[in-house]
Order: sequence, then structure tokens, then C-alpha cells
Amino acid sequence: MKSHYRLLTSMILMASSLAAFAQELRIGLQEDVDVLDPHRGRTYVGRIVFASLCDKLLDTDARLQFVPKLAKAWSWSQDGMVLTMTLRDDTTFHDGTRFDASAAKANLERAMTLPESMRKADLASLQKIEAPNATTLVLTLKRPDATLLAQLSDRAGMMLSPKSFTGVEAAVPGRQPVCSGPYKFVNRIQNDRIVLEKFDAYYEARNYAFRRVTFYPIGDATVRLSNLRAGDLDLVERVNPTDVPLIKSDRSMQMQSTPGLGYVMLMFNVNNGNRAKGNPFADKRVRQALQWTLDRKAINEVAGGGIFDPAQQPLPPASPFYSDKYAVTRPNLEKARELLKEAGQSRVKAEVLFPNNTTASSVMEMVQAMAAQAGFELSIRPVENAALESEGASGNFQARFNIWSGRVDPDANIAQHFSCKGSINEGKYCNLQLDGLLDEARSINDVAKRKAIYERVQTIIQDELPAIFLYYQPWPFATASKVKGFVPSPDGMIRLSGVHFGQK
Repeated sequence: MKSHYRLLTSMILMASSLAAFAQELRIGLQEDVDVLDPHRGRTYVGRIVFASLCDKLLDTDARLQFVPKLAKAWSWSQDGMVLTMTLRDDTTFHDGTRFDASAAKANLERAMTLPESMRKADLASLQKIEAPNATTLVLTLKRPDATLLAQLSDRAGMMLSPKSFTGVEAAVPGRQPVCSGPYKFVNRIQNDRIVLEKFDAYYEARNYAFRRVTFYPIGDATVRLSNLRAGDLDLVERVNPTDVPLIKSDRSMQMQSTPGLGYVMLMFNVNNGNRAKGNPFADKRVRQALQWTLDRKAINEVAGGGIFDPAQQPLPPASPFYSDKYAVTRPNLEKARELLKEAGQSRVKAEVLFPNNTTASSVMEMVQAMAAQAGFELSIRPVENAALESEGASGNFQARFNIWSGRVDPDANIAQHFSCKGSINEGKYCNLQLDGLLDEARSINDVAKRKAIYERVQTIIQDELPAIFLYYQPWPFATASKVKGFVPSPDGMIRLSGVHFGQK
């Protein structure tokens, strides 16, 4: 009798274990997250994790329209200088404290004043933040800012529990983030996994099927896909374009892809520390010469599997601010050599850093070979993502491969990288005329008028080339066939509302 009891107990425990496992969604990321603090984070994969961990004031839908999140409604004053938001009254942070206007005020002030905050530029237009009552947040601006709603729909609008970053009980948000999203932080093993658990008190908890979500950073696209095929992962982001035919032919997997808002570029260090001194790319003629060696169409066909649409500008074709005045350049080696001669350099030796993953490696090998035809001797060096971000921020590079996931508003696709005080202007490029135009564009809500200003901005960028845009970043995902309800978003985020496991 006892042996039967033990066998039954064992079977029940096994069934419970399998049921728990079935409620876990395992996601393969292309690289590891830098820091789990929305005010300090820099990486795209960090934004993916935050999409499940940290609610924000606003969100965007599939048509890139702003939709309510922690803010239920909002309105502008007639002069565009005051934004009033009505907040939810049914939300708690993962530590049990209430979300209210005072908490929102504390978060925005932290994002604006924290010495290492990456959101200062995003919120630079704010002059005063008030919380007259628990559900009303009033933002008074220094100047009209057409970009502010877009910023509040991203990391600048993400909310941490103030208790987690103030007072004697404060933890370190980057290591123990306390937010109010559908999933709460459990633990993290650097370069191995980030584990989240469902937050049952979330106001839309019924829309989230998984008890646990685990993110695994796996830099090699082939290894990520192998784990998906073997059943060890359920969803992987940024699949290798060359694997798309295989995914589509395998019934155990599904291909899910959408055009993105961002781009991939080569950014140049023109004025950031010692590595800028003597950097051949500090001369715009050398940058122009490198561009004339590049065949973006070939990069798309060979490394991109046809989904790396060539880019000449930082605004994607889907944007109403995209300009058809800037055609994608085609290779012209003679012109490249002439520019190098004009710059007094027949041979150019330089190092280019790139993230240590399969796709970036393929692209950079092609760039290296193309550039060599005109006299460039490029040393290409793979670097783990966290280290690459650190090298970029410190200016320890001559040129680097940079992936920008893109934003809804055009300002964020330009200003952060190329304005004099841009929060991620790693090359320290600075043009006061360009800054003035960007300031002017932020003060205007009319799309046609803003577009005309951005075309003037583009004229400067196309001439000075603080970066060379290679292709628009698509968002190719692959999921196990049992994953139902997943719809990729243009911003590249993984939104898990309505996603569940179904029949294979």
C-alpha cells in the first residue's frame, strides 16, 4: 500500500512540475541586458524585458498611436505648455505600495536628476512637475515639445517604486528593480538568464497566461534557433535572416516578422576622448569615402536574406517624416579614392567594434571587404554587448556598429545620437546649426512643417556623416508552433498580453 502511495505521490509531483513548466515562457535574446533600471538602461534587449516588468504612462499600438497605460487620459493646454494626465487609481508596485501621482512625480524627477540617467535629454523640456492629487499629474514645460508623449511611452515614462530608490529601504534598481508591470523580478544571473514571475495584483493580470517568463541571452543566432527547435526556448528575437527559409519549412516553428522603426549604423568617434585624436574618421572626407565603398543592396541580399532594407537616413519609410530626397548611394570606388587623396590618406587603417553575434559579424565582414577595395584596412573586433556599450560611452573606439531600435517620433531617431548633448551621442559630434533646427522641430506639432525642418537636418547629416546608415532594422521573431497570440510590434517590443500556449 505504501509503495502505491509513494508512486501516486511521485506521479502527482511530476504532473505538478510539468504543469508549472508548461506555464513558463522562455525567450532567447541576442545579447544580455546592461542594467535593469529604465532610467539608466541603454539597450534594446533591456527594453524588451522592461515591456513585461515596468509599466509606463503611455504605450503605442500597432498603428503607432498613443494609447493609455498608467495614464488613462491626457490633454494639452491651448499654448502647448502644460500637459495634464489623469492616472489609474487601481495600480500597485510589486512591493505592494500604491502607484499615484506622487510616485510618477518622483520617477520623472529621478530620471531628470540622477547623475547617470540616460533619460535627461528625453525630459529636458520639463520645467515643473506637480501632483495636486493622487490621480492628477501636471507637467509644465519650458517650451513646446512635440516629442514628449513619445518619450513618456518609452523608458522615460516607466515607473519604479519610489520606495526602491529613496530612503533607508532603497535597493539598487539596476539589480533589484521594483516596478508595476504584469511580471515582477525574481533573479538574474549575468550573461545567463533573467527570471520574472507573474504579478497577480496587476490590473490586467487576466490577460497574461504565463506564471513565469525567463529571458536567456544567446549571442549566436544559430544556437538560439537550435534551442528553439529542440524545445528549450519558446520564442527568439532577431533570427538570422539566412535561417528564415528553414523556419518557414519546419512545422515546429513559426516565423513572425515586421518592419521596424530603427536602423543599423556605423558611428564614428569624432570628438570623444583620446581615441578621437588621430582617428582618420574624424575627417568627414574619410567618412564620405567609406560610404562610397558600400553596397547596401549586397548587404541586404547576402547578410540580410532580403529583409535588411538599405537605409540612407535615420527615418524609416513608414514614418511620415521620411524624405525621398536622399537616395541610397551606390558604390563608387573612384570617388572614394579621390576623397581619400583629398584628405591626404591613400591607405586608412582603423578599428571598428561590433557586437559579438552572428548577424553583425556577417555584415562587418562584408563592410571590411568592400572598404578594402578603395584603400581601407579595417580591423573589425567583436565585443560582448555590455562591454561594447561601455566602450562607446567612454569613447574607447574609432568606429562602431550600432543598432538603434527606433522610436515613434523622429526627434528620438536623430537627436539622441547627433545633437551636441544627445544622451547617446557617443562620437560627440556637434553642429550648432543642426541643434537649432532640432529645437525648432520640437516646438511644432504640424507634421508638414516639422518634415520640412527635418529635411534641412538631413542635409547636414548627409554631408557630414557623423554616422553611415546601413539598413533599417527589421524585427524577425521565431516562435514554437504552440505559441499563440504573439504579434510583433513595429517598435520591436515583446508584448505578452494575450499570448498563450495552444495546440501544436
